Amino acid sequence: MQFKKLSDLDLAGKRVFIRADMNVPQDDAGKITDDTRIRASVTGIKLALEKGAGVMVTSHLGRPIEGEFKPDDSLAPCAQRLSELLNMPVRLVQNWVDGGFDVKPGEVVVLENCRVNKGEKKNNEELAAKMAKLCDVYANDAFGTAHRAEATTHALAMAAPVACAGPLMAAELDAIGRALGNPKRPLVAIVAGSKVSTKLTILDSLADKVDQLIVGGGIANTFMAASGLPVGKSLMEADLVPEAKRIIEKMAARGAGVPIPTDVVVATEFKADAAATTKAAADVGADEMILDIGPDTAAALAAQLKVAGTIVWNGPVGVFEFEQFAGGTKAIAEAIANSEGFSIAGGGDTVAAIGKFGITDKVSYISTGGGAFLEFLEGKTLPAVDALMKRAEA
Repeated sequence: MQFKKLSDLDLAGKRVFIRADMNVPQDDAGKITDDTRIRASVTGIKLALEKGAGVMVTSHLGRPIEGEFKPDDSLAPCAQRLSELLNMPVRLVQNWVDGGFDVKPGEVVVLENCRVNKGEKKNNEELAAKMAKLCDVYANDAFGTAHRAEATTHALAMAAPVACAGPLMAAELDAIGRALGNPKRPLVAIVAGSKVSTKLTILDSLADKVDQLIVGGGIANTFMAASGLPVGKSLMEADLVPEAKRIIEKMAARGAGVPIPTDVVVATEFKADAAATTKAAADVGADEMILDIGPDTAAALAAQLKVAGTIVWNGPVGVFEFEQFAGGTKAIAEAIANSEGFSIAGGGDTVAAIGKFGITDKVSYISTGGGAFLEFLEGKTLPAVDALMKRAEA
């Protein structure tokens, strides 16, 4: 992927418009409860400041109605937190689309919630043209919104004098490109979740690329059923068993594989204090549900991960929130931590598992993208990324 990077541009005296992701959680009083995304945006803002730019930064927050601004929609708490993190004044500018405000080199202003502007979600070109007049350089630093074609993520990238990727966006694209574009082999993907239906296109796409496709959670149950194994009352999609068989056969035809669990951890009920039993996959009872992979399966998968050149991880392989069903995900996490291969992980539950098992600094790259990460795995073209690539070619 070819795209311009903010870090490579001469920004002295320039007006830089950064589309960040400061969509942070807030309590009922509007107080920010987790400022991770704001802290992450500081890197790009500081970079532009250090290069002598005046910086405008905007983001979406919540789900505002276009054209109907409400106090709860305001980025004011984000601007305040950004001011604290930068240790400098940060102004909040409302009704900014038509200009009427100044931003001098060394200054930072936050432009009010971009999704309040009419035409934002419909990727309106007239809106983007107005925004483009505000800046000399546009930088998209919000990978989490890269799968959405909106005015501040796509149309503005096409209309701005110069369009580039901020450091967060660039890091995401470099990491994902390394993992899937030209990976060191063997390439192993771990895709887990409750339903095959939500990740079927991802599984199908990866089946053309990876050497081993490890499935977990409810997805694994459907693949077990496709392999003729009993799954009791486990979460399983019977109507997608043929699709699971097709993917297994598709992988086998090119000498790749979908490892099927040989042992599992089961319970008769889904709750935190449920009694866990480890048994052979072939022995799952009709009244039992599979809530984790067993130790033999975990050891076999860990051995595959140990020799992997590249690992892509999306989803825990068991109900890791309950300790008695956390062993499989812990084993996977530790195997990735000990692997010499390049590893990239993404998805909320995956990030939570990484934190729980203390391997944050052992994963090569942790994606913040959420839906964008999943769509990239599907092989989809992300509108915001496509715009940056087109501008790089121009």
